[in-house]
Amino acid sequence: MSSTTIGILSDTHQTRLTPDFQEKVKRCFSKVDIILHAGDLTSPDILAAFTGLGKIHAVHGNMCDTASRRLLPRRLELDINGFKIGLIHKCVSQAYDFEAELLDEFGPIDCIIYGHTHRPVCHRLGETLIINPGAFMSSGRFGAPGTYAILKADQDLQAEIYEVPRR
Repeated sequence: MSSTTIGILSDTHQTRLTPDFQEKVKRCFSKVDIILHAGDLTSPDILAAFTGLGKIHAVHGNMCDTASRRLLPRRLELDINGFKIGLIHKCVSQAYDFEAELLDEFGPIDCIIYGHTHRPVCHRLGETLIINPGAFMSSGRFGAPGTYAILKADQDLQAEIYEVPRR
């Protein structure tokens, strides 16, 4: 089985393409085979930033405009190298165990990728790898840096969270 490298991001919250955003996308995802966006692109125009990079799959989020909601599904299930991967934005209350709700949403699955909370997460819940890449763009001049995840699919699934380079 050949290895597949997957770039994962969420919560970009961009209303238009900017040179800064495009540069960060290229720096983070130039060596991936597939890109998964877990919602809140805000505008479908943002998809142009991924042209020439890996094949992109995306879902809409709660901050997406009407065009994004028409173009993108609420959730996706993908088969990558024989692994079943679920992709969703999922507005959740952090006051309860929403990861159990995610498992109920998808049923038996190897990996669930979600967005919305802006908090990076990468751990296993039973046999399922749970990933939230965090918010890709930083939260302001003095805020937390943006984050993303890289998932490798070969004999098993392995993922890591990374900070988006500031420049």
